[in-house]
Amino acid sequence: MDEAAAGPGMQDAHRVPMCYRHPDRETGVRCTRCERPICPECMVSASVGFQCPECVRGGSGTGHAPTASQPRTIAGATITSDPRLLTKLLIGINLAVFLVQLSLGDSFTNHFELIGRAQYSLFGPVEGVAEGQYYRLLTAMFLHGGYTHILFNMLSLWWIGGPLEAALGRARYLALYFVSGLAGSALTYLLAEPNMPSLGASGAIFGLFGATGVLMRRLNYDLRPLVALLVINLIITFSPGFNIAWQAHIGGLVAGVAVGYAMVHAPRERRTLVQYGACAVVLAVVVVLTLVRTTQLT
Repeated sequence: MDEAAAGPGMQDAHRVPMCYRHPDRETGVRCTRCERPICPECMVSASVGFQCPECVRGGSGTGHAPTASQPRTIAGATITSDPRLLTKLLIGINLAVFLVQLSLGDSFTNHFELIGRAQYSLFGPVEGVAEGQYYRLLTAMFLHGGYTHILFNMLSLWWIGGPLEAALGRARYLALYFVSGLAGSALTYLLAEPNMPSLGASGAIFGLFGATGVLMRRLNYDLRPLVALLVINLIITFSPGFNIAWQAHIGGLVAGVAVGYAMVHAPRERRTLVQYGACAVVLAVVVVLTLVRTTQLT
């Protein structure tokens, strides 16, 4: 055999492969899944050998979806880069609405606060939830009666809401917040005098208190600081001089405990169904209480 003719073929056979993503780089390593040559920059450590970036993005290498190996919270939600994002947004919305209240005065607040059935003026129209203004059950959650009121509520929301959002995930946290707030509004509508206005985020925040207690017990944390804070808040709630709608606090607290229990104790195989099913049940109770009270007042 002619040595000159065999030379080029032998050289090609022994040539070191080039990285498929960086053709100018030689490498002796191949992806364990697709077997394409990869340079050190493209190597992603796997349980056995290395994988290329495309194979890593395409799946976990175990037959599961790529998201199956993502870290999750105790409630089953994915970990986010900013675990307090919704808490910040809720605080921002409350502060923005409060600024609108300060700018427009009582005319704005009267249109959106929670009231069962009453006239704001002697010859004015009868207004309230019983008159079909059901939106007041929701809008009252974002109104406040003064600087002290909103200051304490927003500090509580930041202190309690931030860690709870990180533990539950955004969707579950948001569901808990609104379900608790609506439960507080519904109980206030049912039990308070129809001409007694109510407003504030306290119902939702007490729901966060309740869910935090359930979560801390699930994680075997010391509950005494939370219980002490909750007792102080309840004492203030029922003190006659503060003129607080205790119904909103109790309604939110009970709803928060119920939904929070479902969030952190739901079985893994039916987690989403149990969690959002609990929210649906509490919302159904809210609807029933609202319709019962409306029937009583009309």
